[in-house]
Amino acid sequence: MGYIIFSLLFWLFIIVSSIIIFLGAFVLWLFTFPFDKRLWLQHRYSCWWASIYLWLNPFWDLRIEGRENIDHSQVYVAVSNHQSMLDIPVIHSLFFHFKWVSKKENLYVPFIGWNMILNRYVVIDRANRKSIIKMMSDCRHHIEKGSSIMIFPEGTRTTDGNLQKFKEGAFTLAKQTKSPILPVVLDGTGESLPKKGFVIHKKSLIRVRVLEPVMPDEFEDIDSQELSNKVRGLMESALADLRRS
Repeated sequence: MGYIIFSLLFWLFIIVSSIIIFLGAFVLWLFTFPFDKRLWLQHRYSCWWASIYLWLNPFWDLRIEGRENIDHSQVYVAVSNHQSMLDIPVIHSLFFHFKWVSKKENLYVPFIGWNMILNRYVVIDRANRKSIIKMMSDCRHHIEKGSSIMIFPEGTRTTDGNLQKFKEGAFTLAKQTKSPILPVVLDGTGESLPKKGFVIHKKSLIRVRVLEPVMPDEFEDIDSQELSNKVRGLMESALADLRRS
């Protein structure tokens, strides 16, 4: 019963705080969008917003390795495995500048989805091929303007915690733009916030490992499928190592 009460209070806190913090996000956008073309401050605010829930939840123990592999002056195509909705605030807690590639349904979430619109994150309708083409164009535009891109190459959350097959879009984008690929490996989020249910019922260790970037000269002679397999192999090995340690 205690877990249910805590979970209800925590979700209520998320709802109420999202209303208040979104108002701050909107005011920030009004004052900064004319000169902050990449919306760097808006994204930084969003990283802080998302991280609050990780910092304040006593059941979530977040540990991050490999921050030193992020060069904040570099533009990446960043890829991460996907276990849970909690992956989104966890990745925000890395505090580097990027634009999410998100399914369009997320924009309909009150306050949080509206904040995604303010940040000009990239939207995709996975059932519409024209939307996929536009998504790739939008990603190239953001990269040219100096913003990294963050993509879940599995396309959807895993059901068993293991890596699914990767889609090629992120790797095609990296080749087209000659951008380094930044692999990010997560574990524990699926147990911390399961796909079904809302009750936070146990203390969970959430681990993040940022791998060394895969530089463009390492993949200029291979196609997108081979590159996808290469990066997936690196991430699969890192995930296995996280679970052993």
